[in-house]
Amino acid sequence: MEQAAPRRPDPLAGKPASWGIHRYLQGSSNLFEENRLLKFAILGLLGITAVLGIVIYSANRNQRTVVVPFGAGGDLYVTGDKPSPQYLRSMTRNIVSLAGTYSAYSADRQFQELLAITHPSAFGSLRDSLNAILDELSGNPTLSIATYIRPDQPVLLTSSSIAVPVEKVRVIGGVIRKFRGTLKIGFAVEAGRFWLTSLKEENFDAHQ
Repeated sequence: MEQAAPRRPDPLAGKPASWGIHRYLQGSSNLFEENRLLKFAILGLLGITAVLGIVIYSANRNQRTVVVPFGAGGDLYVTGDKPSPQYLRSMTRNIVSLAGTYSAYSADRQFQELLAITHPSAFGSLRDSLNAILDELSGNPTLSIATYIRPDQPVLLTSSSIAVPVEKVRVIGGVIRKFRGTLKIGFAVEAGRFWLTSLKEENFDAHQ
């Protein structure tokens, strides 16, 4: 016959009733202390995660993206959402050239390049404006436009717009007319990318 396993002695045998209560309370106290330490550890991890998130976000905001088109030079870069002045000057010259100097043979290609950098929120309205110019050119194949940035007037920059003083030369059928005014370029920089948000002509007057 198998022998029964010996019974373990009762740890409370011979102890007063208060000793068991004391032991229970001590165990509960230790468990509460462990839970509290666990909560502190979790809160500490959350705090560290938040700090790291802020550091990473700041690093991304301050990250410099260098943009050097073929044949270009100078300090062309974007730091976060802030382009360098040289970068804005380069974009200004390109936009004035694409939007302001064209003929019936080159306009469609140039306008497609403009639309490629147009922000989705402004794409429809700018496309309609450029299509209206294309319609005018289709009816006047001898029409050509040349636009120059005026060196005698300052280009005004803000965080979201560029006001460019220009002179526009309009030639149609051998007749030349000159106009002066301001080309207002709205822009935004998101994730290091330049977006055209608006393009307007303001205060244009005939000039001889």
